[in-house]
Amino acid sequence: MKSLNKDAVIAVLLCVIAALFYWETYYIPVYEYASIGSEIWPRVILVPLLALCVAYFVQSIKKGKTEGGGISGIGDFFRTYQNPILSFVVFFIFLLTLDYLGMLIGGVLLVFTLLTVLGYKTPKALLIHAAIAIVTVGAVWSLFTFVLQVYLPEGELLRLY
Repeated sequence: MKSLNKDAVIAVLLCVIAALFYWETYYIPVYEYASIGSEIWPRVILVPLLALCVAYFVQSIKKGKTEGGGISGIGDFFRTYQNPILSFVVFFIFLLTLDYLGMLIGGVLLVFTLLTVLGYKTPKALLIHAAIAIVTVGAVWSLFTFVLQVYLPEGELLRLY
């Protein structure tokens, strides 16, 4: 039998975590005035997540064990994982500034910054990044505010409510 590669181990771990989360949905309190049970939405998310974890496991088993040249030092680590590290840094800055900027301005800046950090940096690409950020965050903010009547954090800069 082949030994498991790192992807297979991670896939098994993700499957176990998703299954535990699904199990915990049975302990969500049921309120009699609700039109649907409070456990429905977590399960709607967890079932496809579990299916993707299983697909990841199957794919990693088919791939087999790979010979990897590991990461030799801290500099190599940061070069290898530069994009995820920068994404987390940008996201934490977004969280820190959320009270001041609000969801609308902060969300637009978050999406624009992530697209710029991870993507192309030409003038045309920057315009496309700005358009994507404004349209998508504006649409999500409008959906929550006007359709769902959920007021997202407005911040100190822009008072809308």
